[in-house]
Amino acid sequence: MALTIESKKAIVAEVTDIAANAHSVVAALYQGIESNDMNELRKKARSENVYIRVVKNSLARRAVAGTDFECITDELTGALILAFSMEDPGGAGRVISEFMKENDKLQVKIVSLGGKMLAPEDVKLLAKMPTKDQSISMLMSVMKAPITKFVRTMAEPHAKLVRTVAAVRDSKAA
Repeated sequence: MALTIESKKAIVAEVTDIAANAHSVVAALYQGIESNDMNELRKKARSENVYIRVVKNSLARRAVAGTDFECITDELTGALILAFSMEDPGGAGRVISEFMKENDKLQVKIVSLGGKMLAPEDVKLLAKMPTKDQSISMLMSVMKAPITKFVRTMAEPHAKLVRTVAAVRDSKAA
């Protein structure tokens, strides 16, 4: 069924809004994948806050024009599914990488992060990026380390004194 001009404008506006707020995009060829598998991919993407959409390439070119992902316009060919990471940069990479483990028919064609085009193999690096919670946890551990070391240093003379007194007591008892 052909799309009307109004529905095309609505699709372009929706994808433009998503692309303007997204951190990264992964586009993959999806030919040969069964509809049940695609539904599972969409379900997983929703749970990871990843926007997935099959869009005609001509509409996708218009949608990404003027956004950070304008660099992908030349590569938009073939039957592509677009996955935009909305919450953290590695979200789309994780969803697509996990799905590729189960279904070898999905082939990554485009990876873009922060307005820069990456190689399709870099989807694995994108997938390994920490989530927001993991990043905060890593930052907090780095911030906490000097204080923890300072407290241990301050407590060590007292602990050493206690161990020395205990050693003297044990030697006198023996």
